[in-house]
Amino acid sequence: MKETVSLKKNYEFRRLYDKGAKAAMPRLVLYCRKSRGGKNRLGLTVGKKTGKAVVRNRVRRRLREIYRLNEQRLVKGVDIVIVARTAAVSATFRELEEDFLRAANKLGLFSEA
Repeated sequence: MKETVSLKKNYEFRRLYDKGAKAAMPRLVLYCRKSRGGKNRLGLTVGKKTGKAVVRNRVRRRLREIYRLNEQRLVKGVDIVIVARTAAVSATFRELEEDFLRAANKLGLFSEA
């Protein structure tokens, strides 16, 4: 995640939820919006409904790795928030990656080159 900065502030997440484009998949929801900087900013959300801390952190690590592996294919200068659904807990890495790729494609996040 060399070209990515973390989203940390509550108002940054809220702005994406309110004004960003959204793609919902069975295991995750992806929000995105153009940002001013030349770098991507990533935020991950895993609610308490998904499980205890160990489970939530495992899902968060998987989503971060999926993003890292596909980071070079994404356009630059975008804020992205990935919200894990409860189905993400029982999903395999491959299923989560497929959902992420379909959602990113639906939102037009892949660069042409």
